[in-house]
Amino acid sequence: MTKQLLIVAFAGLSSTMAFAADLYVRNGGTGGAYSTVSAAITAASDGDRIIIQPKINGSAYVENITINKSLTFVSETNYNKYFIQGTITINPAAGRVVTISNLSSGDYSIYGLVASGPTTGGRTTINLYNCYLNKVITNQANTTTNISGSSVLGEISFSHGRVTANKAQSIYANSTAADTSLATSDIEVYGNATSFGLSHSQSNYNFKFYNNFCRGVFVYAIKTGSNNEIINNTIYDPYGGDIAPFFIKLNNGNTGNISIMNNAASFVSAVTDACISNNNIATVTASYNVFTNPFVTQGAMTQSNNSGGVNMNFNETAFTVTGMNVNAGNPDVNYTDLDLTRNDAGHYGGSNSWTNYWPADSGARPQVNYMLTPRTISSGTLNISGSGFSK
Repeated sequence: MTKQLLIVAFAGLSSTMAFAADLYVRNGGTGGAYSTVSAAITAASDGDRIIIQPKINGSAYVENITINKSLTFVSETNYNKYFIQGTITINPAAGRVVTISNLSSGDYSIYGLVASGPTTGGRTTINLYNCYLNKVITNQANTTTNISGSSVLGEISFSHGRVTANKAQSIYANSTAADTSLATSDIEVYGNATSFGLSHSQSNYNFKFYNNFCRGVFVYAIKTGSNNEIINNTIYDPYGGDIAPFFIKLNNGNTGNISIMNNAASFVSAVTDACISNNNIATVTASYNVFTNPFVTQGAMTQSNNSGGVNMNFNETAFTVTGMNVNAGNPDVNYTDLDLTRNDAGHYGGSNSWTNYWPADSGARPQVNYMLTPRTISSGTLNISGSGFSK
């Protein structure tokens, strides 16, 4: 009899722990809700969801917020953002997962979303979906940042994670210190638009930069022995600068492989006319890239099927490239476009096409934030995977 009662008690405990609570935040605390986001965080437990009502006329909840639990933040009104005027600080902890969607930080450059320090004994995961932010600084050790469908006025600076379908000033993969609890996945930057460029100086992970529209890709550090890919990006720099649009200068002494393939590019020659520059530490392979410029390289690299003087037109407002980049990418079936025709060089080509992340009329539909569509089967089953979020 005692044993039976003990089993029932444990079953009841498990059932209680399985259900998280919803806490509401509304203007003035109407309907028994909390009047501030901070008060809801204080009352919440790990795993709870905080549902925030957008204020009338877009007014802000004026408060600095510290998130020190695993919580999810969503809008009470579908497809509408709630406005928090203040800095949002996420305190790290092993196993902590913070998910924020539909947040607006307003046009205040002094406010940002930051991770306050490194995580010890595990990893912190930060998910940001469909947000309007000033800057994201989460480049702390043992921190994974997944950000998708967001507009960021300044930089996205992160140490590890998946960054897809965002508009930002710049995207920078880097870390304040080496990870001690390594993630199992690569750094993935897919389908973004930046007014400056994409940069990488992280020594812990392989990186994949696919299908972005930007002014350049700049690599300053890599993981020793890593295999890294810069594939199907569109580079457009009408302003001119002092370094090549594909610029590899490893400062940490690590060596590894970097594949630069199926990219479409145009830039104004200024200090240098090099299309690709390598300081000879990385092993660089460049193939099936097309430039409006004469194809000039600097440093050692293996080259094949690259073209210069190609007729293409770029639009940095509509984020388009048209012309002879069509069917100019690698003809191998692994790089075919979504319609199974030959790869189009630039950000619309291949499996991770821009059209995955930026549909012509997204409206209020869910947004794709990851796609993996293999093209061939050697044996067994073809697995196609993807993920998304509701806007």
